[in-house]
Amino acid sequence: MLPSSRGALFPKRLPDFHRLPPPAEADELVAWFWITSWSLPDGSVSRQNVIGYPTSNLVVEPALVGLAGPTTRASHRDLSGRGWAVGALLKPAAVPALTSDPVSLRDRYEPIDAPDLLRRVAGVLADEVTADTRASAAAAVAGWLATQVGELSAEARLANRLAELAGTEPALLRVRDLADCLGISERSVQRLARRYIGLSPAALIRRRRLQEAAERIRNDPDADLATLAADLGYADQAHLTNEFTRVLGLTPAAYRRTD
Repeated sequence: MLPSSRGALFPKRLPDFHRLPPPAEADELVAWFWITSWSLPDGSVSRQNVIGYPTSNLVVEPALVGLAGPTTRASHRDLSGRGWAVGALLKPAAVPALTSDPVSLRDRYEPIDAPDLLRRVAGVLADEVTADTRASAAAAVAGWLATQVGELSAEARLANRLAELAGTEPALLRVRDLADCLGISERSVQRLARRYIGLSPAALIRRRRLQEAAERIRNDPDADLATLAADLGYADQAHLTNEFTRVLGLTPAAYRRTD
């Protein structure tokens, strides 16, 4: 099942935006594909605000292929004119094939040399972005990525499991909890996260809680913040507010007043 709009801070502002499941060959490499296209009037700008999932994205745009590293804070991109982008939200197992040091890519977007991939995807989407061309573009990225990664190791699959647990299990609030679930030491959890993700395990847990907090505030503007903080494992409402403000740049109260 594909996720909700969690990750987009203001989903109503999104242009044409679709999430697609990965084909079987990339199931262990990609969480999902996201494909967006836009055509804006001259002089118009659409700002897209995101609190990204704690992993890297492989992105194909009309003029380049890029690797967006894991983020430590909310970010934005201003769209104008006409364009499209095909992104693959990477599972940790795929990351070492694209960078040897994901930590160095935190909050950065670096071009990568993949002319064949660029040519194929651009050719598919050159004329029109439709359901069929979106699926073909995602398949092209999936096939290219599977070739780059090759056979997965047991460690790579363990890194995938680490990210899955940190991102989906609300009862896991400490690195020790993750280590116990995986049957490895806390030091091993830290090492896996550094090599395959580029963020600390604690940061993965914090991101899940913040994304859920933003989604719940967005879906229920009257939600009681003290109750929400308790539900998500924060010490108190002040703890939630401080974390929310530090990463997103606005308080929960201000966020719920913004469309």
